[in-house]
Amino acid sequence: MSTHHAPWWRDAVIYQVYIRSFADGNGDGVGDIAGIRSRLPYLKWLGVDAVWINPWYRSPMADHGYDVADFREIDPLFGTVAEAEQLIEEAHQHGIRVIPDIVPNHTSDRHAWFQAALAAGPGSPERERYVFRPGRGPDGAEPPNDWVSAFGGPAWTRLPDGEWYLHLFAPEQPDLNWQHPQVRAEFESILRFWFARGVDGFRIDVAHGLIKHPELPDLPPRRADDGRREHVDHPHWDRDEVHDIYRAWRRVADEFPGDRSFVAEAWADTPERLAAYVRRDGLHTAFNFDFLMSSWDAKDLRSVIDDSLAMLGAVGAPATWVLSNHDVVRHPSRYGRKVVRRWTVNEPYRPEGPLDLELGTRRARAAALLMLALPGGAYVYQGEELGLPEVEDLPEQVLQDPVWERSGHTDRGRDGCRVPIPWSGRSAPYGFSPDGARGEPWLPQPEAWAELSMEKQKRDERSMLALYRAALRLRHEHPALGDGDLEWLDAPAGVLVFRREPGFVCAVNLSTEPYPLPEHTSVLLGSGPLEDGVLAPDQAVWLATDAFTPVPAA
Repeated sequence: MSTHHAPWWRDAVIYQVYIRSFADGNGDGVGDIAGIRSRLPYLKWLGVDAVWINPWYRSPMADHGYDVADFREIDPLFGTVAEAEQLIEEAHQHGIRVIPDIVPNHTSDRHAWFQAALAAGPGSPERERYVFRPGRGPDGAEPPNDWVSAFGGPAWTRLPDGEWYLHLFAPEQPDLNWQHPQVRAEFESILRFWFARGVDGFRIDVAHGLIKHPELPDLPPRRADDGRREHVDHPHWDRDEVHDIYRAWRRVADEFPGDRSFVAEAWADTPERLAAYVRRDGLHTAFNFDFLMSSWDAKDLRSVIDDSLAMLGAVGAPATWVLSNHDVVRHPSRYGRKVVRRWTVNEPYRPEGPLDLELGTRRARAAALLMLALPGGAYVYQGEELGLPEVEDLPEQVLQDPVWERSGHTDRGRDGCRVPIPWSGRSAPYGFSPDGARGEPWLPQPEAWAELSMEKQKRDERSMLALYRAALRLRHEHPALGDGDLEWLDAPAGVLVFRREPGFVCAVNLSTEPYPLPEHTSVLLGSGPLEDGVLAPDQAVWLATDAFTPVPAA
């Protein structure tokens, strides 16, 4: 863990475990808690501070666990509560903290509350815990408003009794009514249940979506994308009242010892709106999606970095940087295009043009050094340290993301970034499942992944894995890295150079011309080979400007 004295979450590197695709311990083709436990020595070797685990609760799996039927039970597909407790204990023994997902915007339609609401009928107290409304039109046959599901199609489903219920995601994920005191009390109880079992915090799914406008008005007109960052008063995203919920959650976390923390998945129009989630009496950190959504452009990236540090710093919160996760195209594939465009909140990313994976990997290596040198914390999505690209050619018959069905087979969804990761061997399942496993991996792995396995890369000092491990080791050792400040240095257009004290400089060349390195005493780490003291296009380097000497790798 970090050697800094500030709370651990201010500069932690947190590894995201998409549990279905990380490691399969029982051989059924789906990742599980046993698989995570078996790979804890690897995570310690890699050098991460914590793991964030995607939902492991009991679920019908309409959205791969984000439709929760019981928040106090582990789904049998993944294990048991006792196994989760063992995982937490063993992770702590390895110096790794554990942050599960919490999904407060909605439940599964199989949740006991929703089943009770269906049975009780219109006007019942049971329905008040969700968002039920009569329809519009003379016979109520039209939805209550024009809201749309994030997965495609309308956000309302009509029941046989005539009422409609809201689901901002799949119909199997009815939205909770967060104006109801029972909803608030229940989730505070759930938090205490897991905090008492030793979890170190929670990642909050759809943290910006809990509060809906009480009148449920139609959506505002779609704004033209003119590049401006302006807040839109949206009827169900990022409403001011949501912060009352998180102030109460912060008080719950503070009941427990050990710097328990929250990270918000909060998509916001502006950095100022994001900063509102992490005021001193609110949540601890929030994902910086502006950084993830930036184009491969020095001016754009610097603007995002400056705005993020300024707005978050104003409320005393650290920045939290991220390049990929389970909901977006993996960044080697985003960066491996001739055109790397920026995209905006609530808009799916659409790759443009053919993939140049060599280019994308080179840029991904540089982006990793940029991200890990910035002030604050960082998230690493499983397989990112292996340089895994998006799997863009999954056969249609294996696609499982509800986006695929809800979009009428026009959007392939997120399965391409969720393919089980390769650990070892020359053929599938590449060590994801144990030898002699009875089940095939739940999504097929590309043949090319034999060259990207952890085992193969561990033997190659030039591999992406070697780069990440070296960067994480230096990040723990160098006193300039982690939480703190940065100072931009003069550099040509297309080049980012900043200093962090004491004695550290990061340079990233996003231009098309070589960049002569600034004055330094030694090269700590480069994303690629350095020749004649110049940094090639699409490469990054960490430099020492004093007598710092890294500890040799074990």
